[in-house]
Amino acid sequence: MARTRSKSRTNPKRVRLVWAALLGCMTSVGGLFWAIQGGPAPRLDGIALPALVSAAGPSAIESIFATRTPFLPARWQAIVIHHSASVYGTPASIEAQHRAMNLDGLGFHFLIGNGNGLDNGEVHVGFRWLDQLPGAHAAGPQGDWLNRNSIGICLVGDGNRRPFSDEQIQRLAQLVDELAQRCNIPRDRIYRHSDVASTNDPGRFFPAAAFRDQLVRAR
Repeated sequence: MARTRSKSRTNPKRVRLVWAALLGCMTSVGGLFWAIQGGPAPRLDGIALPALVSAAGPSAIESIFATRTPFLPARWQAIVIHHSASVYGTPASIEAQHRAMNLDGLGFHFLIGNGNGLDNGEVHVGFRWLDQLPGAHAAGPQGDWLNRNSIGICLVGDGNRRPFSDEQIQRLAQLVDELAQRCNIPRDRIYRHSDVASTNDPGRFFPAAAFRDQLVRAR
């Protein structure tokens, strides 16, 4: 029994090794955050449109046009729909990803939450929209034109792994319809990112037909 108890005791050397490895990981992560923070200050000065506001009707969505820089409807000629390709997403986490890609802050104009990070159906209105700035969200042959002239909307979630929530698609249709009307964007210039670039964004589970039907009903 004595031998059994002595073998079950924690090995001090092993404990030191475990703690050293843990501290090493923490230091590496801390170094990454320091590197991120060492660049330009994050642009997280957007506004949130809570998910429950959607029940209030179009007036809730219309508040997005109270921009800091005067709203310029003529400059916006298309809309591109994306996904975050991650189950979890907040303005801060997606901005960090974009900065790691050498983008100047959050590349999308709008985010729509799925309940993991942002509330389900919550709309984050980013600084690019509030200041009427070009996006940094589109790739492909038309990428330059689209980044300068299109509105980038991102659904939080991975559309190649699971469907988006009904609340997200409803919110997306509501937002896209209002933007299309106010900016006079025709329906044939409302794209999935995969329509204009070699990518699977916003994923195979994006309900294109149901989304188009909701756009029609929103009129």
